[in-house]
Amino acid sequence: MKIGMVIYSGDSETVWNAFRLGIFALKQEDDVTVFLLAKGVECQQMNKGAFNVAEIMDEFLAASGKILVCGACLKQRQTENAGVCELSTMQDLHHLIRDSDKVLTF
Repeated sequence: MKIGMVIYSGDSETVWNAFRLGIFALKQEDDVTVFLLAKGVECQQMNKGAFNVAEIMDEFLAASGKILVCGACLKQRQTENAGVCELSTMQDLHHLIRDSDKVLTF
């Protein structure tokens, strides 16, 4: 199955759990792509206590997941891409939604 996950939350526990689900789905041989949008583009800085988002993002990538990040959202926050995510646009988000069997939002 092809799963698209849109992460727009600024809550570290929510984002951490979204990536946990993504890792599980990859282990079930699903194709998983995450699109970071709005506050979700800040997720690499969400390392609060037990919810180390940067670490679980690395695990997701190591399991063959793909992460896209909204360039306009980064620009709005005057933040730069940390390099682990593919810089993307609304067109890319549209393609993700159109081409996925399931789309989840967090």
